[in-house]
Amino acid sequence: MAQFLTGNELNTEIERIFESAKEQIILISPYIKLHNRYSSTLKAKFENPKLKIIVVFGKNELDMSKSMKKEDFDFFKEFPNIEIRYEKRLHAKYYANETSAILTSMNLYEFSQDNNIEAGVLSKTTLLGEIAQDLVTNVTGGDSYDKKASNYFLRVIEQSEILFQRTPKFEKTLLGLKQNYVKSKTKEDKLSEFFESKRIKARVAKKVLKPLKEKSDTNSSVSMGFCIRTGKPIPFNPKKPLCPEAYKLWIKFGDKTYSEKFCHFSGELSNKQTSVDKPILRKNWNSAKEKYNL
Repeated sequence: MAQFLTGNELNTEIERIFESAKEQIILISPYIKLHNRYSSTLKAKFENPKLKIIVVFGKNELDMSKSMKKEDFDFFKEFPNIEIRYEKRLHAKYYANETSAILTSMNLYEFSQDNNIEAGVLSKTTLLGEIAQDLVTNVTGGDSYDKKASNYFLRVIEQSEILFQRTPKFEKTLLGLKQNYVKSKTKEDKLSEFFESKRIKARVAKKVLKPLKEKSDTNSSVSMGFCIRTGKPIPFNPKKPLCPEAYKLWIKFGDKTYSEKFCHFSGELSNKQTSVDKPILRKNWNSAKEKYNL
């Protein structure tokens, strides 16, 4: 029977799905940034190579790091039996093991768990439950809610792109009656390439932006800052921290709190800590205030 969940009850049941899993864990969420309580529960599964974990995330096709952080990828890739997949159209959230599943509004994201109003529906399968569902199916000629949801998300998994895959190897002992875990082998790893490429680009951008700042400070009578979206040198003005090209894109939505890439004062990468509303990194605020009498 399905159970409606909200608040802490929803968080607790998702945690129980991870904790009670013996054969399979499915995590389907557009955005993934693990809360400590979830990562702590999942850590207990590191030593179980027979447990297969499937992770599907989505959105942000041009920069997947906005949907899954490198630290979470580094955490997941340590599991001995895991697939990490990507589906750019993904918006649904679904968490399951071999006996329970939750269809929910909540991303597997730390902020969502602690701050948002979320809800979900839990379904559990037992031997008696399966028998009852089969009887209903025979009478009505239709599938149960559990089977429909499971089949739908299996299709989502099948249609998604594998970005990382690690599989275990076993050897048979006792005349084939027992299997011992030997090691795991990485068969696919596009995510490591992506994050390494992103790290190199960030390092190059940092080296390039510093000379640009020094040149603009010495050769111009106008106080120079940087566009918080493109990093291009522009006149310093915290009320207008975007270059004309970036402003044309930003004004379509006009979200002053939307995270941007650079600090308007220093030009350094801001790690999403700047916006039109707050264009200067907090660590640089006193220096900017002193230099420009803000």
